Amino acid sequence: MVVSSLYAMTQLSHAQDKKIILAFGDSLTAGYGLAPGEGFTDQLEDTLNAIGTNVIVINAGVSGDTSSGGLSRLEWVLANLAQVDLVILALGGNDALRGIQPEFTRSNIDKMASILKDKEISTLIAGMMAPPNLGQVYAQDFNSIFPDTAEKYDADLYPFFLDGVAGFIELNQNDRIHPNPRGVKIITAKMASSIIEALK
Repeated sequence: MVVSSLYAMTQLSHAQDKKIILAFGDSLTAGYGLAPGEGFTDQLEDTLNAIGTNVIVINAGVSGDTSSGGLSRLEWVLANLAQVDLVILALGGNDALRGIQPEFTRSNIDKMASILKDKEISTLIAGMMAPPNLGQVYAQDFNSIFPDTAEKYDADLYPFFLDGVAGFIELNQNDRIHPNPRGVKIITAKMASSIIEALK
């Protein structure tokens, strides 16, 4: 989505009294492998609007993005938006898939949370979990990044982005990593209450 479109959407929201949610992440946010209307941001917007929470959800997901990539573009994305009421920070999964040392991921997530805190933007950190093949020590170091950062910056926490979907073949695409439309529907339904709370 081009910057002008993002700006136009936020301007429109003022007249419609809608909250603006920025979904800032990787392929899970971007809707990799899914048709228009099936991805995370589209389904989340539909889910929230259906229960009376009037929102526009902006898709700022970049497939393949790591926490380093997210850090490098966060301020640019924010600078091109007239309004942001909540950021869903959903990065780190690709760091684990690439075996990046958790201390680097922790530093990047920390810096992004700090930027959002300084700008007084409400933040929901969506946690990720390390693949089991990386070992127990790696998993402990990696998995703790998200609750630790949320506590440090007084951000809201959704413990695991793929809760209820990871590991279920019928809810994922053939790569067994990215959710299919049914999987996304479960994710958005489970996450909705946390988002509503974060918007308060």
